[in-house]
Amino acid sequence: MKYIIIVLAFLAMSCNDKTEDAHAHNADGSHVGEEIPRLDHTIWTDKTELFVEFPVLIVGQGSRFAAHFTEMDKHQPVREGSVTVSLIKDGKGIRNTADAPTSPGIFSPAIQPKEVGNYQLVFELTTPGYSDKIVIDSVTVFANADEAIKALGAAKDDGSISFLKEQAWKIDFQTAAAINGKIYDVINTSGVWMPSPGSVKTMVAKSNGVVDFAESNLTEGTPINKGQLLINISSQGLASNNLSTEIAKARSSFEQAKSEYERKKQLYESKIVPKAEFEKVVSNFNIARSNYQGLAAGVAGDGKQIRAPFDGYITAINVANGDYVDQGAAMLTLGTLRSRVLKTQIAPSYGLTMENAQSIWYQTKDAQWRNVASSGGSILSIAKDVGNNRPLISVFAQVNDDIEMPEGSLTQVQIAMGNATQNTMIPVNALLEDYGSYSVMVQLSGESFERRPVKIGKRNGENVEILQGLEIGEVVVTTGAYQVKMASMSGSTPAHGHEH
Repeated sequence: MKYIIIVLAFLAMSCNDKTEDAHAHNADGSHVGEEIPRLDHTIWTDKTELFVEFPVLIVGQGSRFAAHFTEMDKHQPVREGSVTVSLIKDGKGIRNTADAPTSPGIFSPAIQPKEVGNYQLVFELTTPGYSDKIVIDSVTVFANADEAIKALGAAKDDGSISFLKEQAWKIDFQTAAAINGKIYDVINTSGVWMPSPGSVKTMVAKSNGVVDFAESNLTEGTPINKGQLLINISSQGLASNNLSTEIAKARSSFEQAKSEYERKKQLYESKIVPKAEFEKVVSNFNIARSNYQGLAAGVAGDGKQIRAPFDGYITAINVANGDYVDQGAAMLTLGTLRSRVLKTQIAPSYGLTMENAQSIWYQTKDAQWRNVASSGGSILSIAKDVGNNRPLISVFAQVNDDIEMPEGSLTQVQIAMGNATQNTMIPVNALLEDYGSYSVMVQLSGESFERRPVKIGKRNGENVEILQGLEIGEVVVTTGAYQVKMASMSGSTPAHGHEH
């Protein structure tokens, strides 16, 4: 009897399963329990990248947004601030504010629509540093889930590379949009760094004495700051040319000349002494004052101080610690990093002149391209003559940047000349090279990428011309492209680090 009860129970369960299965689909074939479709949008502004994911909007159902905000300049998550999301139609709508991110870069406001239709979805970001407004046009609110599923269909795998925002935020990562820019013909050459006028200064002894270095580790190449004490020249213990004695004498002469000046001034104003006599007293007073102030300036204790006149570095040291020097002796040569002259040489066959020369790019210490004009620099001159001993034409450019490269060192140079053409252009750092073929990582959406082959043209410093493979406005990875490439080779999609 017990066995019969068990069998009947099993048959009853089977019938229930069949009944449920029979009612698990709607008349149109859609599954009642089918997951509500999710949407995502990626919008870039000058300040911010917004990548937002959310369930399709349905009347009467709340939709919570996973809004990822990235600061464009450093490609870091927005860590502070608030986000207000608004659903607007015909100037009216509803809104909700998330007062803080649920995790770095991710805000989770929610909206519950009341009526069907097409709306604007507006995100307003407010941070301690800046504000931004991002608008997504034509967002549909559906009457129910079945209509949404019928209109949008099921999500399909497009074969793109998944690279999460949380992954990008943890590494050096940057993107840039392909733009329509000016492309020049360039002359590829090299240049040598030279000091510019006024960027090198020799520091001389302002009195006789013994050299005392302010720091024991002063060597060529040592960085210095404006006003930094470099050398103290002490005359303590010297029988002659003692600075303290000279200052005392100069002060006595100054005070005596000052007293004479004040006395004669009253007499001259009373017309008791002639003008010529008073002018002689004034001259003696000015000379005595200048001599005293010159000797006393920069004196601390028993020594004369030598301080750095600007930020820079030591290029040469002509004395040793403990040496005796005479007034006027050269002790140090200082250079500044803020201004250099870049000298390069090219063949005269290029026909470069001041009229057709457009710009000059050079490479920094870390191999980044920079334009001399970006910091107010310019081409100074282009030689016109060549000879047996000078078969090349010299080109000189003023560079007003921090050049952390020694004088006389070489750098790669590109000289732009002629008339520019307009074409698609991206940063050269975006290129991935494989045996002479080039590709880029295109950001299709916030977490979706595609490796795309491109055909390149001219290189202009930090930018490269794209002849084929990219459209203006498409976004490419300029820093971190290799990591995205490795993600495409892993063969698996990483799990999300946040709730969707």
